[in-house]
Amino acid sequence: MKNTLETRALTKRFGGLVAVNKVDLVVPENSIVSVIGPNGAGKTTFFNCITGFYLPEEGDVLFEGSSIVGLTPDRISALGISRTYQNIRLFSNMATIENILVGQHPRLKSTWPEAVLHTRRQREEEKAALDEARRLLKFVGLSGLGDHLARNLPYGAQRRLEVARALASQPKLLLLDEPTAGMNIQETAEMIRFIQMLREKLGITILLIEHDMRVVMSISDQVSVLDYGEKIAEGTPTEIQNNPRVIEAYLGRGAATGLQQAEVKTT
Repeated sequence: MKNTLETRALTKRFGGLVAVNKVDLVVPENSIVSVIGPNGAGKTTFFNCITGFYLPEEGDVLFEGSSIVGLTPDRISALGISRTYQNIRLFSNMATIENILVGQHPRLKSTWPEAVLHTRRQREEEKAALDEARRLLKFVGLSGLGDHLARNLPYGAQRRLEVARALASQPKLLLLDEPTAGMNIQETAEMIRFIQMLREKLGITILLIEHDMRVVMSISDQVSVLDYGEKIAEGTPTEIQNNPRVIEAYLGRGAATGLQQAEVKTT
């Protein structure tokens, strides 16, 4: 199986703070891999290093076997990596379909003089972009809402719109930063099914940050755990769920010790 993404000893510092410390991670093609950890563990900083928002001090990021360290975010997006954010970053005063059109920008070829002159190629590309935006709206369950302002959509619908915008650049790898944050139980269940559909129907490889363990355990092929910027564990959801070091990171040393003692008593 090919690897879509690989990080090697990836390190990011902010002054004296080491936010990401020599993190190795492999994301196989067509897999769903989760990155978890307590608040402040370095998860979003890790994403920012992958997508070019931060330049790591050490290490490498390989996308389909080639290094992407030092490339700008727009160049990385054009190669096939897209993302969402922990806090929704839609253009709230723009229509839903306009948000998706913005996401298609890395794939558009027309130049600004062609746009000014309204050339045939520009007109054809604009029509194709609108058709694709409508298709994506339907795919994420927002068909018929293209003219609605993004800010007027319900919270769960805004999350799906953000994913649709990310899909507009036709990514091979999609990074989701806490996709179920702020959702109720029903919205979370719908998002779980939606993420699974992205992999099954579009063949997209997915790397996500998530705090809701029900989500992580139900959809992940592999889970990596960060704590204070370091990867402290990696494995299947079941292996991670029963890992004392992971429990200690989330609940404290006493919880991990109590678990170990309980296991001893039952054996």
